[in-house]
Order: sequence, then C-alpha cells, then structure tokens
Amino acid sequence: QVQLVESGGGLVQAGGSLRLSCATSRSIFSYNTMGWYRQAPGKQRELAATITRSGTTNYADSVKGRFTISRDNAKNTVYLQMNSLKPEDTAVYYCAAIPAYGTNYWGQGTQVTVSS
Repeated sequence: QVQLVESGGGLVQAGGSLRLSCATSRSIFSYNTMGWYRQAPGKQRELAATITRSGTTNYADSVKGRFTISRDNAKNTVYLQMNSLKPEDTAVYYCAAIPAYGTNYWGQGTQVTVSS
C-alpha cells in the first residue's frame, strides 16, 4: 500500500509562513513527479505546485512567487514552503505522487488556515 505522510499544516496569520512536508517510500519518491494540491471548502481540488525527478518545478499562477516546492532525495521527502500567505490560501493541502501513467497516489491531507 502506497503511503504519503504529510505534516506541517496549521493556523497562521496573513503574511506568515508555513512549511509542509510529505514523506514517502523510496520506490514512490524516486520514480514519480511529486506535487502539492489543495482543496478549499466548496471548491474543486487544484494543483499548486509540482517537481519532477530532475528538479524541474511548476507553479499555479495563484502561488507563483510565494510558494516553493523542493525535494530531498536522501529523505524521500517533498516540501512546500509557503510565504506571504493569504486568507484565500486556506485549504486542505494534499501531497501526491504523479506517475507518468495511471492515477495519482495521495496523502491524507493537512489543513492550512490563514486568518486575516
């Protein structure tokens, strides 16, 4: 069973920062693009950022310049550094392993709440 374990969510004031972490197995981490999605109340899940095995990153326009995705190959962990947080960033954030074929593997999600 594939496991992705997220941590680092919480409550923060607007303008603050949080760092999310997602640990998984070496087999999953090494062979897949990794990503962070988010789902706000009443909205569809959306992609926030991705990072390929070689380290190429991609960001949604809404987070570009504020969020940074990175991966630590020695720890099989992907991170999402979130700065200058806004109330509209409030969502459940999901880590995903994104294979070239087939469906994503998902974490359980971690709540991020940004107060105004």
